[in-house]
Amino acid sequence: MTTISAVHIPLEERSTRARMAPPSRFGDKAFEWLTLVMALVVVVLVILIGWQLWNGSSLAIRKFGFHFLTSSTWDPVGAQSGALPNIYGKRVSSLIALLIAVPLSIATAAYLTELAPLWIRQPLVSLIEMLAAIPSVILGLWGIFVMIPWLREYPFPLLKRFFGWTPFFTGPIYGPSMLAGGIIIAVMILPIITSVSREILRSVPNLQREAAYALGATRWEATRIAVLSYANKGLFGAVILGLGRAVGETMAVTMVIGNTPQIAASLFQPGYTLASVLANEFTEATSDMYLQALFEIGLVLLGITILVNLLAQLLLRTIRTTSATRAVQ
Repeated sequence: MTTISAVHIPLEERSTRARMAPPSRFGDKAFEWLTLVMALVVVVLVILIGWQLWNGSSLAIRKFGFHFLTSSTWDPVGAQSGALPNIYGKRVSSLIALLIAVPLSIATAAYLTELAPLWIRQPLVSLIEMLAAIPSVILGLWGIFVMIPWLREYPFPLLKRFFGWTPFFTGPIYGPSMLAGGIIIAVMILPIITSVSREILRSVPNLQREAAYALGATRWEATRIAVLSYANKGLFGAVILGLGRAVGETMAVTMVIGNTPQIAASLFQPGYTLASVLANEFTEATSDMYLQALFEIGLVLLGITILVNLLAQLLLRTIRTTSATRAVQ
């Protein structure tokens, strides 16, 4: 008999053959397909939201056409409705929020990472994280009863006194205004940008700091050159996250911006945003055309959000390309 039974194969040889056998790839394939399905679910969800908004606003799109984006008249049940004042209010309030929040957030993150004593870092971080957890409606109430009276009493008159020669700080001071809306958004996005920026600065290798100190740099110079410059692309990503929150914010802005569909250069004038229109008037939509116009407002808001993110990704890619070119040179 030439057949050798498996019993007669030495134990060491059998274990070697088992190790050399190709591993089963079923688990890898299953994991790959599972993650692919999860990623596609997100894409399909965005497409379904866009399709539903488009389907719900089809009558308004056919009736108002492109003039919906260029007209300043908001009359959903009438002959013409326009979202231009709402788009203007969203863009201006978000810009004000970024101008206020970005320097404060990055400076706070740099202080907590590079300069703050160890005993004070964790309490400050906990307070910032608690600020991010406050509901939007609570901040809106605080804005109505605390922030707006204080702004109307002290900062707004000072701004009008020193900068009243510009068109941005002219006219009567009402309190609820475009500037108040931008400030409340800045309060809301500040903890987000600060937390993300802090984690990015913490990820900077200590070798960067040590090299700067070895070259004779001061503490501020090491922070500016070795840390902030190294993490600029990550900080830009943190700003984009804050911008996404600013564009989509609704309740707090609705409670302090004044809710008047107008385009005014003065930041003391009331304004309106796309999200505020939906929050205020969705329950008042008594006709099909009114409801369709609000759906089109939501479609415009979704389009602006996607466009902002695409432009941010394009700008981030440009920054990376420029940095790589400089590194090669």
